[in-house]
Amino acid sequence: MSDAPSDESSEDADPREEIMNATYSALGEHGYADLTMQDIADELGKSTSLLHYHFDTKEELLVAFIDHIMAEFREEHAPPEDLPPEERLREFLDLWVFEPDEDERAALHLALLEFRSRGPFNEAYREQLVRSDELLRGTVAEILRDGVESGAFEPVDPESTARMIVATLDGARTRQITLDDPEYTPTIRDELVETVVDPLLADSDDEQDGTNEEADRP
Repeated sequence: MSDAPSDESSEDADPREEIMNATYSALGEHGYADLTMQDIADELGKSTSLLHYHFDTKEELLVAFIDHIMAEFREEHAPPEDLPPEERLREFLDLWVFEPDEDERAALHLALLEFRSRGPFNEAYREQLVRSDELLRGTVAEILRDGVESGAFEPVDPESTARMIVATLDGARTRQITLDDPEYTPTIRDELVETVVDPLLADSDDEQDGTNEEADRP
């Protein structure tokens, strides 16, 4: 997914927004484990006192950063609701794919993977990770629900199908990062389209039956 905080001019951006942008860059450069408040301050071009005015600790800042990413996803990156359900679902799948030359984005996801590994040991991190997972699953479930209600999709359980889709994409991106295999997520995305999205389409079976009938004619 596209996770970069939006750019704003330094005159218009509020200090917390600028801190979030600096955190994005610093996380990608240093990773979670080695990241310090000084690294973020250096990226920001300010002293650490500005950071500590808004956030007491690195933990508090990173919790706010994850919240910021989720807010930007809802506002800027979630598939537009005025699109047909099929297009919204395909756009959601595409959000998980990043190109091999997107080094900054790959580095950020590696840092976030480190962050997630702390979830079992840090309640504040875990709460944000749960919220993030609920946001992603909820986005897909809403798309599926709209598709079923409009007749665009075959009847499915939106919650369980959304859980499977998000878990598959999340696992694929984790493997892409840890195995340094840039084709992993795109391949899984394409397989999800073939095995999940296409069969969901309400007229897919009818089209397939028609194709088979034509093939059987002498």
